[in-house]
Amino acid sequence: MKELWKDDVVGEVTLCCTRRSRRVSLSVKPSGEVRLSFPPYASRKRALEFLSSRREWIIATKEKFAQRVAEGKSAAQITPEERETLRAKAKAILPQRVAELASQHGLKYGKVSIRASRTKWGSCSAVGNISLSLYLMILPEHLRDYVILHELAHTVHHNHSAQFHALVNSLTNGQEKTLARELKEYSTR
Repeated sequence: MKELWKDDVVGEVTLCCTRRSRRVSLSVKPSGEVRLSFPPYASRKRALEFLSSRREWIIATKEKFAQRVAEGKSAAQITPEERETLRAKAKAILPQRVAELASQHGLKYGKVSIRASRTKWGSCSAVGNISLSLYLMILPEHLRDYVILHELAHTVHHNHSAQFHALVNSLTNGQEKTLARELKEYSTR
């Protein structure tokens, strides 16, 4: 069952009673859409009480997403035409930047591919092939470099071990944690 509910504080909320839900939960999408999901054994009243108890969180999350979009920190509003422009820029810039950073730090990698990934900024395969999201182009250059260095570090350590993080930290002049925190302010979704 799906219905639209109008909350006096947070606005429209999509209520979803579904067997796939294990508990009452809320989600806010970058578009500002709010979804309240709950299992059939949970009453609608209990679900709405949960919604009421989380109003401040919903408002703060909607504001955070709106701020990111206003600052160009989300790929959520990108049109198909803009995506193709980003793809062209990414293909022209990112493989060359990977080569430069790898050479600078004495790291080896396989091939570089550009994808329209919205789940992660980049990845590295077991054989050292690097895949980068075209949405890296919405990031400032220093954060693009951080993502590339992160993936290049995976050519040495194929995990997120202490050794991996030590390598990333050395590649970023001791700035790994700061850069990781800053990257969280941006979204591919």
